[in-house]
Amino acid sequence: MKHPSSKEFFAYWDGKRGDARAPERSDIEPGPVRELLGDIFVLSYDKPAGFPFRVAGTRVCALLARDLKGQAFPMLFAPENRREIEDIVTVVAEELLAAVAGVTATTDDGQKVHLELLLLPFNMRAHTPTSLTGLLAPLGEARGRLGYFSLTSYRYLAHPPQRFAPRALRKLKAARGLIVYEGLT
Repeated sequence: MKHPSSKEFFAYWDGKRGDARAPERSDIEPGPVRELLGDIFVLSYDKPAGFPFRVAGTRVCALLARDLKGQAFPMLFAPENRREIEDIVTVVAEELLAAVAGVTATTDDGQKVHLELLLLPFNMRAHTPTSLTGLLAPLGEARGRLGYFSLTSYRYLAHPPQRFAPRALRKLKAARGLIVYEGLT
């Protein structure tokens, strides 16, 4: 992650999840991240509806010069990137993996703007709508309304490594020059 807001929001989210794969939606309180609220949004995990925005911060709406509530998230992206961003949102929501992506957009006057997109899942609960949260922040100055986003890079952030019981290793010589280590429990 490059943007300080992304790092701060991820650290807050990570602290709230503890040992779980993701925190409960009710665990995320606006008070501790009030300085970031303008860059934060919440998406409904409703694929047929296009993952609509439930809430979008003021700075996110200002970047796109419109209110985003109810609008489909993938429609912010260029047509050739929509399927890929839908897949990323699906992995974040279903696999409970966080994702960070590099995004570029062009303003009305032709200026290229680089942004960082952070997507964070909430723990799924029975009988409640699935949603995920995120943060979108420009990496530099952004003046003017942004056009379609282009996805330039992305990666998933792995869960904390699982701790395994220590294993005894037995060295086996299978062939000349080849050694196989067999794990014993």
